[in-house]
Amino acid sequence: MAFNIAIDGPAGAGKSTIAKKVAKELSYIYVDTGAMFRAMALYCIRNGVNKNEEEAVSVACEQIDVSISYENGEQQVLLNGENVNGFIRTEEVGNTASAISVYGKVRTKLLELQRQLAETQNVIMDGRDIGTCVLPNAQVKIYLTASVETRGKRRFLELQEKGQKCNLEDICADIRERDYRDMHREIAPLKQAEDAVLVDSSEMTIDEVVNAILNLVAQAQQK
Repeated sequence: MAFNIAIDGPAGAGKSTIAKKVAKELSYIYVDTGAMFRAMALYCIRNGVNKNEEEAVSVACEQIDVSISYENGEQQVLLNGENVNGFIRTEEVGNTASAISVYGKVRTKLLELQRQLAETQNVIMDGRDIGTCVLPNAQVKIYLTASVETRGKRRFLELQEKGQKCNLEDICADIRERDYRDMHREIAPLKQAEDAVLVDSSEMTIDEVVNAILNLVAQAQQK
């Protein structure tokens, strides 16, 4: 039986960084669900589809195929056959992904692929609704969070390292807005699953968070 780990939490909490490291330690497949939404967002941006028009986005879904392949242990996100890993990490794509992720057609499109992967492979998956909706039977569920200020500073430093001009106050405002949108959407809002373990990484190093999760996995596997 496949062993599944679900990590949920708000934007900028470090879910992807942590999940990748845990996956490497356990030799599990890492499924970045956010990247799949970002690929759909990229399609909308490239094709002039208004992120705020649900009907237009729903129609676009019919033209979109998002799949995942693995090369040298790294996840490659394919949009209609094109590797788009190098195009989906911009702020514009992230904000568009957050906007279109509230639409039922978008979520249904990706849900099936995500569940198929988890049924056949040991996976660690992160997102907003993994423990509550996508993998409700995951053996380990984590709700990873951090303060808005901590998440804002992390994003600010990340963008600075890439040479991008940015403003810390604007980034924190964007994070607050995205949190509200994620937590108040009608379909699969962001919330902690009843059986998830809360991990606040505000005062923790990456290694400390990884070790905490590995300990939870070890405990679950002993049951």
